[in-house]
Amino acid sequence: MQESKRLHIVADTAGARLDKFISERFPDVSRSQAQHFIDDGNVRVNGKPEKASYRIIAGDAVEIEIAAARPGHLVPEEIPVPVIYEDDDVLVVDKPAGLTVHPAPGHKTGTLVNAVMSHLIELEDEDDRPGIVHRLDKDTSGVMVIAKNTVALAKLSEQFKSHTITKVYIALVQGHLTPEQGIIEAHIGRDTGDRKKMAIADENRGREARTRYRVLKHIGNYSLLEVKPETGRTHQIRVHLAAIGHPVVGDATYGIKNQVLARQFLHAQRLGFYHPATGEYKEFTLELPPDLKETLERLG
Repeated sequence: MQESKRLHIVADTAGARLDKFISERFPDVSRSQAQHFIDDGNVRVNGKPEKASYRIIAGDAVEIEIAAARPGHLVPEEIPVPVIYEDDDVLVVDKPAGLTVHPAPGHKTGTLVNAVMSHLIELEDEDDRPGIVHRLDKDTSGVMVIAKNTVALAKLSEQFKSHTITKVYIALVQGHLTPEQGIIEAHIGRDTGDRKKMAIADENRGREARTRYRVLKHIGNYSLLEVKPETGRTHQIRVHLAAIGHPVVGDATYGIKNQVLARQFLHAQRLGFYHPATGEYKEFTLELPPDLKETLERLG
């Protein structure tokens, strides 16, 4: 029987409820799960249990104990996902478009997690997200890093939370975007009319989000961009670009269906991080996949 895994962090901000603090700092723990862990006595603040409503103070040491039993319904599957790099701590993969990252209720198979389960023998959890420290949307392709053990999970998660990760995307958007480089700053929250979507929101309802972009070239009535999200909000790039009137080509959720491409033209081209065991900076780059290359060739 495996030992439980313990997640540790020292708070550098103050004021947040304990359950909210946990869900924001550990991306593999939802707020409802955090509340369950707190109620079950599996959370300690400065060595003692606190209620979910406890307000975090800067310097608080928060520890969470999570049972590491492998869920019986989550099994490895033979799904072709190219491995770019692997060692004892991390797995870097080329996620294809059309592949969901992790299982969800009613959708327990056919995901990236199922594809890499055989690599994650040392890291298993009850949230169906073993090793997942960041996500790409189902129809976004590109490079992803996955933690192979609990230490790597905690250290990579902290890098994503502190925005020390290098993330570079390539996107094709509608129209001629001007100015040709800039920063989009707008809070993002759940769309009040559709909970499956995100939307620009005020600071009371949304979370701060910041996206840098640079036009690489104009192609007909389109613009090819290099995009660097400085925060990691759900659907951030798609929402921000749509908000300035230049939705991602093929994005039917935030733009319009496009005959040019069957899926959204968004590719995670480059990812850089500090190795959780050695501290060495590592960076991985992926060229555009064939369907996106062919799209650009058709557009001339």
